[in-house]
Amino acid sequence: MTIIYSFSDNHLKQLHQMYQDVGWGQDRSIEDIIDCVQGSQICIGILDKDNNLIGFTRIISDFIYKAFIFDVMVNAEQRGNGLGQKLISIVQNHQALKKVKHFELYCLPEMEAFYASAGFSTDVGGIKLMRCTNVIQAG
Repeated sequence: MTIIYSFSDNHLKQLHQMYQDVGWGQDRSIEDIIDCVQGSQICIGILDKDNNLIGFTRIISDFIYKAFIFDVMVNAEQRGNGLGQKLISIVQNHQALKKVKHFELYCLPEMEAFYASAGFSTDVGGIKLMRCTNVIQAG
């Protein structure tokens, strides 16, 4: 197992396939994924012994108060092997994020127990997620 922070063209293609394999990421194009990776401050990948991408997450942060974790994904064939926990641990112990007060993320209801085991809680002091869809999207 190898940890990477930059992604080859082949790894980006494999990442695109990982998005296709999760219900919430199927509408993401390879071009959008490349832009997304380039626009995220920290991206973390896990490679298997054959240099194939088997785990991924990305982080956007102010490096003091908040680090928002996005897109924690593990290749379908590798799920249940502790790679999701490994990704979260790498984020929580990342040198650039040592001063961060809160790690935050979105998750599907069926993933709450997984993230709770890593110290996350839905008790966030009454804060509610709010969203506004951008009606003027480029391209």
